[in-house]
Amino acid sequence: MKHLWSPWRMDYILGKKQKGCFFCKIQKEEEDRKNLILRRKKRAFVVMNRFPYSNGHLMIVPKRHCLDLGRLDDREFKELSCLLKVSVQVLKASLHPAGFNIGINIGKAGGAGEEHIHFHIVPRWVGDTNFMPILGETKTIPEYLDETYQKLHAVFRDLSRKGKGRRGGREK
Repeated sequence: MKHLWSPWRMDYILGKKQKGCFFCKIQKEEEDRKNLILRRKKRAFVVMNRFPYSNGHLMIVPKRHCLDLGRLDDREFKELSCLLKVSVQVLKASLHPAGFNIGINIGKAGGAGEEHIHFHIVPRWVGDTNFMPILGETKTIPEYLDETYQKLHAVFRDLSRKGKGRRGGREK
């Protein structure tokens, strides 16, 4: 039997289980740093994954609760796509990854933990698959979430000020 020690997950495992959609809940709160929300737009937002596959793992989420890609209207899809593009720029500028995995998990069978559609952006580096995943079946995350949040938030803010974030800033 293999054992994987991940004590940081106890808060998630033992914590009070909320009712309703996590993404709908955090977007209504005005605690972006606590909720790891990096950018808000009129129809979508960017949030860091609290349980990342790698450093800088982001999710792009429509504000409207939606279960299916085909039910997004054209304005929502365009804004999600723009945020996806800007998020890749931010990750390149701040964390300097060598590549990305970008995908959408739709439905429980598709791996979606939340029944609210969202895009994943997972930064990747040459050699980031070291002996830990191979021998220990364990992925290491080299930086605290708060430190990564500060780096990414600063670049999102700077892009917004320069106008490169497509009417960036915090829109509602």
